[in-house]
Amino acid sequence: MPISPARAAAFEILLRVERTDAYASELLHAPRFNTLSSIDHGLVTELVLGVLRWRGVLDECIAQHVTKTVNKLDPEVLTALRLGVYQLLFLDRVPTHSAVNESVELVKQARKRSASGMVNAVLRKISGTATHRASQKTRDKGGPTASQLPHTAVKSAGEIGHPLRVEAASPLSAHPAWLVERWTKIYGRGPAEAICSYDQSAPQTTIRITEPGLIDELSRDGIALTPGNLLSKAFVVADGDITKTRASRERRLIIQDEASQLVALLVGSGNLLLDCCAAPGGKARILAEQNPQSIVIGMELHPHRAALLKKLAHSENIRVIAADARSIPLAPQFDRVLVDAPCSGTGTLARNPEIKWRLKPEDITRLQAYQLEILLSAMDRVANGGRLIYSTCSLEPEENSEVVQNALRTNSAFRVLECRDELAKLKHQGELAVENLDSLLNGPHLRTVPGIHACDGFFAVILEKS
Repeated sequence: MPISPARAAAFEILLRVERTDAYASELLHAPRFNTLSSIDHGLVTELVLGVLRWRGVLDECIAQHVTKTVNKLDPEVLTALRLGVYQLLFLDRVPTHSAVNESVELVKQARKRSASGMVNAVLRKISGTATHRASQKTRDKGGPTASQLPHTAVKSAGEIGHPLRVEAASPLSAHPAWLVERWTKIYGRGPAEAICSYDQSAPQTTIRITEPGLIDELSRDGIALTPGNLLSKAFVVADGDITKTRASRERRLIIQDEASQLVALLVGSGNLLLDCCAAPGGKARILAEQNPQSIVIGMELHPHRAALLKKLAHSENIRVIAADARSIPLAPQFDRVLVDAPCSGTGTLARNPEIKWRLKPEDITRLQAYQLEILLSAMDRVANGGRLIYSTCSLEPEENSEVVQNALRTNSAFRVLECRDELAKLKHQGELAVENLDSLLNGPHLRTVPGIHACDGFFAVILEKS
């Protein structure tokens, strides 16, 4: 039986994510999948991100029908089962026979033919249960309770099968328990639930537009835009594929989350600026745009990422180097330094759901030590009276305020500035569209929280050297 291109691609990507440190968002845009039709690519994206977002729920369902523990199954077998179960329980436009039969065929083609009978049996059992529950839901207008129906999919959306609204499969159950407990302790039960709910939805595609006439050009290309939530130059793509436009191909626009854009805007102005961990280049481009007469040094550890940075951040006043931010090989003192540090990425799980299944509690402590090394190194490159902006896309205090506190104990030449003052300045300049500045603040720090804000979770602090 032939396998559809979409399912074959989804299976390949999910296996790569399972076996390596690859990110699904990058694999989905790999050149090898450019030949897929727009419909097939849409289905691949839905399958891959859907499976990764709901993996915990899918595995719980699979565990009820297999004799061995889920993590003892071969990766190829488990990946095919997850794909099949996701289609059966979450996508109503996918025929049951296609979800079941092609999952079985994926196992066979992956040279795991001995497991094909088990995969077929498990998926058919789950299919029968899902059909019964859907019928029950139709008869019962009140709907099932969580205890009655732990994995119910209802309510259709879309042409190719977009995610159904899951009544009782809580977003909390789609996250590792230790993460939910941690966020509940840090932010409270309500915000923790909001974070988890946001993580389970497809995030908005947001762009930054500064070129006159670009909005009209995109409109002619079939792109519908709505205003951003935080910034006046940020726009949400409401309809159309922005990556297929001429402006995107020519890199005349930045596809970048609003909170990430805001962090770059906090850097302000100077004659010589340093972006320590600059790839893929969105923030460096904003620094160059805000300081057109200045030099921006974009630094990146790995040569291949430095090459990507040079390609994407192509402003004339950006200079790219490959170097380790823990030992910056530059003599000058910089007016402005941005340290957008490598981190756990827990503020970006809506975009990168695989992170929550890879991350372990001990990783946060390990990352903290790495971040502190980078920050202390960067502090040595700030000119007197200059500023350093430290940021992460992490929700974890150990990677944010604790790193800053440790750095200030080591280097007392810096003081923390109030982000409120810079936000007020951005509002006066017409950059910031938010009325209530307090909604973006946690003490002197910038703090966005997914689900509370319609963007990724970011932390930022401004340090000034006396």
